[in-house]
Amino acid sequence: MQRCLHAWGVAAESCDDVELLVSELFTNAVRHTDSEKVGCELWMIGVRLRLEVTDEGGGRHPLLPSPRSADADAEGGRGLLLVSVLADDWGVRPDDRDRGNSVWAELPCVRTPA
Repeated sequence: MQRCLHAWGVAAESCDDVELLVSELFTNAVRHTDSEKVGCELWMIGVRLRLEVTDEGGGRHPLLPSPRSADADAEGGRGLLLVSVLADDWGVRPDDRDRGNSVWAELPCVRTPA
C-alpha cells in the first residue's frame, strides 16, 4: 500500500492516516464477520483518496457497522469513532447479493511536490 501511495505522490503524514483507516476497517471486517475473504481498494481522485474495505459476510445477514461508545478501560470499540475523526466522509454500502458490506472512507491527502 505504501508503494502505491508514494507513487501517487501522497505525503507521509497523509500515508499515516490512510494506513490507520485501512487497518481499522480491515480489522473490523475480520473481527466482526465470518467472511473468509476481505478486500481493500484505494482510489486517488484529485487530492482526495477513497478507500473501501469489503467483506463477504460469511453467509449470515450482515449487520451495518456504526460507531459506538466504549468503556474507558476497554481495549477495543473505538475503531469507527477513529474513522469518523480521520475521514471527511465515510459510510457503509451493503453488498448487492445481501451477503456482506463495503465500508468506505474519503479524506483529503497532502501531495508531495513533483
